Amino acid sequence: MSANEFGRVDDKNSVYLIDQGTERLVGQYPNVSSDEAMAFFVRKFEDLEAQVRILEQRIANGVTDAKSLKATHATLTKEISEPKGVGNYDSLRYRLSRIFPAIEEAIVKANAAKEEAIAFAMAEKEKIAQRAEELVSNLGAINWKKSGEEMAELFAKWQQLQKDSPKIAKSLTDPVWKRFSQARAKFEAGKRKYFAVQDAKFKEAKKIKTELTEKAKALVDKGAQAAAEYKKLQAEWKKAGKAGKLEEALWESFRAAGDAIFLKKKEQDDQLATSHAENLKGKLALLEEAEAIDTADLKTARSKIGSIQARWSKFGHVPKDQVKSIEGRLRAVESKIASAEKEAWQRSDPAAKARSSSLVSQLEAVIANLEKEMVAAPEPKKKEIQSQIESRKALLVAAQNAVD
Repeated sequence: MSANEFGRVDDKNSVYLIDQGTERLVGQYPNVSSDEAMAFFVRKFEDLEAQVRILEQRIANGVTDAKSLKATHATLTKEISEPKGVGNYDSLRYRLSRIFPAIEEAIVKANAAKEEAIAFAMAEKEKIAQRAEELVSNLGAINWKKSGEEMAELFAKWQQLQKDSPKIAKSLTDPVWKRFSQARAKFEAGKRKYFAVQDAKFKEAKKIKTELTEKAKALVDKGAQAAAEYKKLQAEWKKAGKAGKLEEALWESFRAAGDAIFLKKKEQDDQLATSHAENLKGKLALLEEAEAIDTADLKTARSKIGSIQARWSKFGHVPKDQVKSIEGRLRAVESKIASAEKEAWQRSDPAAKARSSSLVSQLEAVIANLEKEMVAAPEPKKKEIQSQIESRKALLVAAQNAVD
């Protein structure tokens, strides 16, 4: 037979546990030695003791899974109440009773943490629902792209809360979910309606801009002369609205046509600028010549100014910022000669009238030539010619007064 302070083995290899002064049969292990039979049931106790030790270590290490701790404690308590091994079960009961308050405390903490987690989750869900309702409160002023991204983020956050939060009673979470769900449904309905309207606008804009692009391409062959027409097309383009996904491609084609037209316009303007600069140079030389005329010899003066006027009209446009200056200087010379002639007429005999009449004739001829030139001139040049005509007419009136 084999025995220790917690049990014994009889001659039939029946194993008994001595627990709290009472002996009870825990099993039998035939066909082995009594020591082997005892060792087998001691190992059963040791396995149970190891589970108790692991539970103690979990609590000591701060494990707060109250549900698992409580279940393990209940299982071990039940096994100890119905011993199947040989060992100090009284010690195990004491150890289990000693750690039970810690488990109870963990349960209280776990329940508090759960309630806190539920409160936090509900507060976050309330924020989500409230923000969704704010987003759909004024669909007429909403930024659909930005708000769509935010609504998706709200939904993802809700799903994450569902995953991370403890189970929440439907009576708490369903009303909030209903509000959030209704806001999302309202948002999606508004979004579909908005983009349906936008799609119709895009189609109409696409049609208009396609036509404008074709018109712009047709203008390219006209070169610089088409610049004004292209600007009108640009104004129509701005009014047409966006053409959706084709907007960029249509704009590239439309702009390319405009670039070609304005390139030719720039080339023409550069040529005109060069021509205007040459014309200005010529007229400035004539001004120097005119301003050097000596009115002491009126006959020579009249001859020179007449020659200058004839050559002046043969030069074309000058830069716009120079027109007033050079025309004013020429007018001053003409006025100076006309005043001198008037004074001379007042001092002379009828022959002076003949001389003044000659200036009148010259001026009338120059004016007639300018008027003919203006009829055939392009629109931009007409303004300059008109200015020349008006200055000559003012001199003509002065000369006619001298004759009269």
